[in-house]
Amino acid sequence: MSADATDEVVLSARNVVKTYGGTQALKGVNFDIHRGRVTTLFGENGAGKSTLMKILSGVERPTSGEIVLHGETVTFQSTVDARDLGISIIHQELSLAPNLSVRDNIFMGRELRTGTGIDFAEEARQTRELMQRLEEDISPSTLVADLRLGQQQIVEIARALSVDARILIMDEPTSALSASEVEVLFKVIEDLKRSGVSIVYISHHLEEALQITDFAVVLRDGSITATADAADIDLEWIVRHMVGAHFSLGEVPTGYEFGPTALSIEAVSVADVENPQRSVVDNLSLEVRAKEIVCIYGLMGAGRTELLEAVAGRVPMTSGRVVLHGTDVSGLPIAGRIAQGLCLVPEDRQRDGLVQTMTVGRNLTLASLGSFVRGLFLSRPSEQRQVQASIADVHVKTEGGGAAIGSLSGGNQQKVVIGKMLATDPQVILLDEPSRGIDVGAKAEVFRLLAERAQAGLAVVYSTSEVGECLSIAHRIVVMRRGRISAEFDADASKEEIMAASGEAVVV
Repeated sequence: MSADATDEVVLSARNVVKTYGGTQALKGVNFDIHRGRVTTLFGENGAGKSTLMKILSGVERPTSGEIVLHGETVTFQSTVDARDLGISIIHQELSLAPNLSVRDNIFMGRELRTGTGIDFAEEARQTRELMQRLEEDISPSTLVADLRLGQQQIVEIARALSVDARILIMDEPTSALSASEVEVLFKVIEDLKRSGVSIVYISHHLEEALQITDFAVVLRDGSITATADAADIDLEWIVRHMVGAHFSLGEVPTGYEFGPTALSIEAVSVADVENPQRSVVDNLSLEVRAKEIVCIYGLMGAGRTELLEAVAGRVPMTSGRVVLHGTDVSGLPIAGRIAQGLCLVPEDRQRDGLVQTMTVGRNLTLASLGSFVRGLFLSRPSEQRQVQASIADVHVKTEGGGAAIGSLSGGNQQKVVIGKMLATDPQVILLDEPSRGIDVGAKAEVFRLLAERAQAGLAVVYSTSEVGECLSIAHRIVVMRRGRISAEFDADASKEEIMAASGEAVVV
């Protein structure tokens, strides 16, 4: 990695190897972190990025190799050892306790104590300061479970900032953040750099990451394949070194006619949980035909998630109807709508899409178990045949159905969630931010899968906050703003038109 002579290397991985059973996740990696600089680590899911970061932050120990901190070899027995030496990490998957308050999550395990007990008042004061720094109006006493996903991500970031780390590792910190929240985080990163904090940044939002990168490192199949200064790279350079070829997320499937209306959303409204007098979805109507792919685009808070969850039966509607192939399913629970052919792939796969204590196979068949019941018993052979078929169908990279779901990369976990819902043989599939937290290669695989299913007759509706994803496979782009449809475009729309319709500022 090239750097100015004045750049001081504060933390290094030297010839680090990490082996899990017969799998070598890291293959002799050499990696440097410089004082007051952002080192961005690029790579596909499964490339070894998170494994390397876990080793540098004390979560894991290397099989061989060494970690050098300020010129001296160190060994971390735990994250506490790393934290005590000034290293903190924001994990890709949230590690918050939903039943505790924001304050308690931030200070969990390192409570501020006085002679008479925990100083809750001081913890609350510091929490408020952190929230002000991140420009979020979140009360220290609010339960994390009551926060939306983006706000939970902010709490995770605040917890890392609270330890006053000198080396801060950010693994997908913006995966659930709105554009305005990302801007605030980037301002915080610049402030940290000016104070000498070293940052490792990992993100699948490639264009976004380029905005703050000082040094770029690409990891592929457990080995570093390229390094460069920020001035010497562009998006094409990153993708080429990540996946070895140029490609797009997908193409709009053509050459066939749409079928009849598969889904009718008729004048649907959804109340705001925090303020029931306000509608987060306001009298919205939309029709989707069989074989059609519709993208719903909007900024955070536009009502995309609430709309999809209401249509799927996860949250109640205050008014309106959901009609599936002419049948009103508004009164049915989630399971009833799945049985009728309507399913949802939720935004938060860890909390809502997967059962972490189950295997890959059990997660894949969870939504379709009823089809394997024979009399009073579950037919294991039938279930196993479905597991193998689903693994092949959605191209899950796994040792087999018996593997732990946590052993898979984020992209492969997302494929499991999609495969689970496709196993129910749906007529309409809803996907809320299906590419959240997965790399560019996995995104392309997911979008290709959806395009293939649409050609076979499935009606597909997916939401995104990334304008580039609107123009990948969608036949029609529906833009939401403040709970309503503000515009509709066909596949020939420009990014500027879509962004303007959402109320997003367009930089020219």
